[in-house]
Amino acid sequence: MSVYSFYIFDRHTECIYSKRFTAANNTQSSRGSTLQNGDVPASLRKASKDLDETKLIFGTIFSLRRMAKQLGGADDQFLSYRTGEYKLHYFETPTQLKFVMLTDPRVGNMRTVLHQIWATLFVEYVVKSPLAPAEHTGGKGVANELFEGGLERFMVSMGLLPR
Repeated sequence: MSVYSFYIFDRHTECIYSKRFTAANNTQSSRGSTLQNGDVPASLRKASKDLDETKLIFGTIFSLRRMAKQLGGADDQFLSYRTGEYKLHYFETPTQLKFVMLTDPRVGNMRTVLHQIWATLFVEYVVKSPLAPAEHTGGKGVANELFEGGLERFMVSMGLLPR
């Protein structure tokens, strides 16, 4: 599996969609009422960890975009960065939606894939949906089954996820 996770941030810095594709996430216990580690429910610890992770990712993107513009000029863009463990791919739409994908470090440029996800899936299933809100304020995320299913099928068809 070469895709680890996928995020969408709106223009207000809110994470409106996140999806993990790692096996460890799928095998976690669903016992939310079990108390341990200081009597904090497991579901609350996971939610807190996910929130911290999304804030960290957005902060990293914000900083790297700013640095790229300061060092390279107004026309330079931040596209991706790679560590020994993962590669972060970034695509920003004209409406300032930010699409972020974490993959295996050996994966090539995913900018066109992120553009396709925006143009063919997000616009079709979320933007054009009469039931979807125009703004995702207050932590309301993208809750669209067609988008979820389309994203899974797209990732499998691109060979990014196992069948």
